[in-house]
Formats: sequence, C-alpha cells, structure tokens
Amino acid sequence: MTETIQYTGKVHPKKFSLWLLLLGVLMLFAGLTSAYIVRKGDGNWFDFQVPTVFLYSTIIVILSSISMFYAFRSAKNDEIERIHIGLALTIILGLGFVVTQYLGWQALQDQGLFFVNPKEGNKISASFFIVLAGVHLVHIIGGIFYLVYTLFRSLQLKIHKKATLLIEMCNTYWHFVGFLWVYLYLFLYFATDL
Repeated sequence: MTETIQYTGKVHPKKFSLWLLLLGVLMLFAGLTSAYIVRKGDGNWFDFQVPTVFLYSTIIVILSSISMFYAFRSAKNDEIERIHIGLALTIILGLGFVVTQYLGWQALQDQGLFFVNPKEGNKISASFFIVLAGVHLVHIIGGIFYLVYTLFRSLQLKIHKKATLLIEMCNTYWHFVGFLWVYLYLFLYFATDL
C-alpha cells in the first residue's frame, strides 16, 4: 500500500533545505572574502585592475535575473508559453555568463595573472580572484542544470499556477547566485581601496 504524505506546514521542506544550502554557500563566500581581506593586510600583495569583461558578466547575470523573474511570474499567472521563453532566455544568459567568465580569465592571463603558488611571488591576489570567481562559476553551472531541468518539467506541463514549487525554488537559487556575483564583482573591483 502506497502512502501519500501531505505537507501542511508553512514552509515546504524542500524550500527549507534550499535555504540551508544557500546559507552554507553564503558562509563559504563570507569566509573566502574575509580571507582575501586578511591576506591582503599581511602585505606582499599585487593590486590589479579587474578586466572589463567581468562587468559584462555582471550585466548578463542581472539580465538573467530579470528573465528568471519573468518566467516565475508567468508560472504564477499560468502563462505556459511565457514560462518556456523566460526559462530558455535565462539558460542562454547563464551560458553567456560562463563564456564571459572564461574570457575574463583569459584577460587575466594576458596580464600575466595566473593561479599561483603563494611561494612563487606576490601575485597571490590573482589566485584569490580566480578562486572566488571559479567557485562562483561552479554554482552558476549547477544553476544552469537546474534551469534546464525546470524547463524540461515546464515543457511537460508540470509547472503552472497550481504547481510552482520547482520554479519558485529555481527562481530563489538563480537570484541568489546572481546577486552573489554582483557582490563579488563589487568587492573585487573596489578591493584595491581596502
């Protein structure tokens, strides 16, 4: 005999689990940015300009948050075709973000900035930058997979006005990683003034 479990609480357990995950990610990046500040204070630090292509990444991630919001609102209004459009556009913009991150790392290499061993010189600042951007990129790529799955479920008509949990969680995750990048970009851009 199969039992159906009905959830009657105020916060869905899946949402609560997502919030715990996001809290863990937030703590990870708080620790990394704190380590950046502490290590910079020790001296032997090389300040460099953040390549302009990372600004393009920031613009793309903001646009992707707008398209994700559009998809989410469409789901709440039962506008099925618009859900597909919003999710597809968010996926495309997410992939654009990945490309601009790659181009940004290429620009760093063109400046002679690589992920280096701390014993090899004073350019450990580039290592911190690459780690922060790289760890964030892993979360964006995870978000793209989540978006693809959400689009797939939407195409199966499993997302609509009465079934918004999946797209709501995807929306929360995507906005979180988007605003996290905006924070990281501003932090790294103005880090020379710290």
